[in-house]
Amino acid sequence: MARDTPVQNEAATTDAEPLPNLVTIVGRGVPSSFEITVDGEIEMDTDDPVEEATIVSGSVAEGSIDVGVQRFRFDGQVTNVHLVDWNGVPAPESASVPNVHVDYGVPER
Repeated sequence: MARDTPVQNEAATTDAEPLPNLVTIVGRGVPSSFEITVDGEIEMDTDDPVEEATIVSGSVAEGSIDVGVQRFRFDGQVTNVHLVDWNGVPAPESASVPNVHVDYGVPER
């Protein structure tokens, strides 16, 4: 009896590929909240996202930052960035919200 060749799951092969793009959130010393949405997948570039108190679900990452840097790898395009300071004042009205840098085609370190 001949055996069928197993069919590879397409999602399994995509998971092995690194996410090519990088978004970096840089805190300005004031507690602020952020939400980043992409049209692909996003994941936090850290060993322990729970320690950073950041929620990453599918194509959305949200959390808070006051000082330091948080990085996320993603595929696709950034579709939305929402930033608010500790008073709920959104960017660009607030000068206290974090800086956001988006880089496409960044190799993993």
